[in-house]
Amino acid sequence: MKKNLTELFKIENLKADLLVSSRKRYFIKIGLDYLIFLLCAPLAVFVRMGHIDAWELLFVYTAIASVSKLVSLLVIKIYKQSWHNVSVFDLFQVILITLFSAAITLAAVLYMRSVSVFAVPFGVVLIDMVLSIIALGAFRMLARVITENAHLVNPNNTKKNKRVLIVGAGSAGTTMAKELRKDADANMAPVGFLDDDPAKLRQTFVGLKVFGTTQDIGEVVKSQNVDIVLIAIPSNPDAVREILKKTIQLKVKHRILPRLADLANMSVSVSQIREVDVEDLLQRDPINLNTDEISSYLTGKTVLVTGAGGSIGSEIVRQVCNFSPARILLVGRGENSIYQLQLELNRQYKNIEYFAYITDVRDKESLARIFERHKPEILFHAAAHKHVPLMEDNPEQAVFNNIFGTKNLVELAHEWKVERFVNVSTDKAVNPTSVMGASKRAAEYVVEWGATKAGKNQVFVSVRFGNVLGSRGSVIPIFKDQIQNGGPVTVTHPEMNRYFMTIPEASQLVLQAGGMENNGAVYVLDMGKPVKISDLARDLIQLSGLIPGKDIQIEYTGMRPGEKLFEELLTAEEGTESSKYKKIMVSRKSKVGIDNLEEMLVRLHEAALAGDGTTIRKCFYEMIPNYSGYKLNGEGKVN
Repeated sequence: MKKNLTELFKIENLKADLLVSSRKRYFIKIGLDYLIFLLCAPLAVFVRMGHIDAWELLFVYTAIASVSKLVSLLVIKIYKQSWHNVSVFDLFQVILITLFSAAITLAAVLYMRSVSVFAVPFGVVLIDMVLSIIALGAFRMLARVITENAHLVNPNNTKKNKRVLIVGAGSAGTTMAKELRKDADANMAPVGFLDDDPAKLRQTFVGLKVFGTTQDIGEVVKSQNVDIVLIAIPSNPDAVREILKKTIQLKVKHRILPRLADLANMSVSVSQIREVDVEDLLQRDPINLNTDEISSYLTGKTVLVTGAGGSIGSEIVRQVCNFSPARILLVGRGENSIYQLQLELNRQYKNIEYFAYITDVRDKESLARIFERHKPEILFHAAAHKHVPLMEDNPEQAVFNNIFGTKNLVELAHEWKVERFVNVSTDKAVNPTSVMGASKRAAEYVVEWGATKAGKNQVFVSVRFGNVLGSRGSVIPIFKDQIQNGGPVTVTHPEMNRYFMTIPEASQLVLQAGGMENNGAVYVLDMGKPVKISDLARDLIQLSGLIPGKDIQIEYTGMRPGEKLFEELLTAEEGTESSKYKKIMVSRKSKVGIDNLEEMLVRLHEAALAGDGTTIRKCFYEMIPNYSGYKLNGEGKVN
């Protein structure tokens, strides 16, 4: 107790010291502003009269100005401006205070003229106003210049600053150049820019020259003794890839800035400089969310997320937190992943109420107790078995988890009047070749069946997308681990390609699709262009500063059971219709698979209980005619 009181007193003393320090700073700034502001008055008299003999005018005008300028300072409070980070807005404030002061002074001058006391020339007021704008503005700019370059003359700064060449002279690049100059701890000094815009060549931005285009990087790196190449054009993945190759050849370090669209406050800081990652080589146009539509169905609601500890489920939770739900229900089987998510919520989303439940979507009784206790209004279903080869070996588990887990949730959603049910699906459900893909397609049928039985104001939809970068079981963590261990990096086939999307992209689009009113729809996310897995492996090896085929070998191991060589376009099977959002399409509805769904589910359940993989695959073939994971030879045996 005594220790706690001691700590409390220390905190309170620190707060008091900070308050005193803040007040001292304000008094100093008020004093300096007032002094500079006031000196402009006698100087204006001297400029207007052309000599210093007009003492009476000087004293009278200075006396008037001393009052008007003090009143202006106290009313507009420009002393609260940060001098080391002056912006155009701050200069407008300087103009405003001088206009306000001039108005008061002019009123006093007009009054004195009306009563024939003393005639102050109007030109003195005008000159005073102009001089005040120049003096106050120049003083602030000088303070900023000194602050931004303090580290260059700081005697305590014994570290040699790294010379930084910035690729991209746009808003992100120029802002970062200014930030690097201000941050002494960064120990990085910008030397100039590269930019492919012809209009910027040989121009200067924030005092730094644009040396040339990205094609000139080799020459500029050598002539300017560059230590780090900082990429400030992350929205152009092709350019990033070329710069990456050249910096590796030049044996110079490379770093990158995030896109402004990916930043919460749309501003750049030194702390955001990071290593180039594979996501930077696969970026697409930024996602523009309709936050009003998402807020309208999430804000103030109880949201249940299954598979909450997984890579997609946990990101959905993070995205939902940004829309102020009443509470979030975290449902998952892995206690460690749920625990890690709890720690993150406690740290970053302290105002969000949540409840964590370690349970399985196959356990309907446990789920029913959660529904009864909290009555969730929104449900995101991200729990699923997703590893293709494992589900080929354990087809009954795909049936129990992916299909009947979904059915449990749909039935409970009907019972407890859930408003929105969003099922996370996969592109492997399109023309499925695997048990996993077929089970997810059947799960889509279950959700569509649920939509046909939905009550008023209930919406049941599925959202289908492809591979997610960095998710559990994706190739990226596997490749990184193989590179760290010296290789080889294993790829199943040189021509295998996949569609990729980042975890935040996928989760944001899931939230957006959930706000759409098309009951029973299967939404298809635009995944961009397909990427060869072998190219992805080479990119990752290069990002590690190594040379593919020399430092790290790439080995081709052959396709695994249930795998496709080419993932089909997400629009290929049913065809799609456009929605009001560019990156979200609507799969055309098909009654195939749901006309006799309940009968097929009974047969699937019986086969799964018996562990009969052959019958499970046969049921899938009957439900999904284009399922190619079930083939019969002349004797009726599964090949």
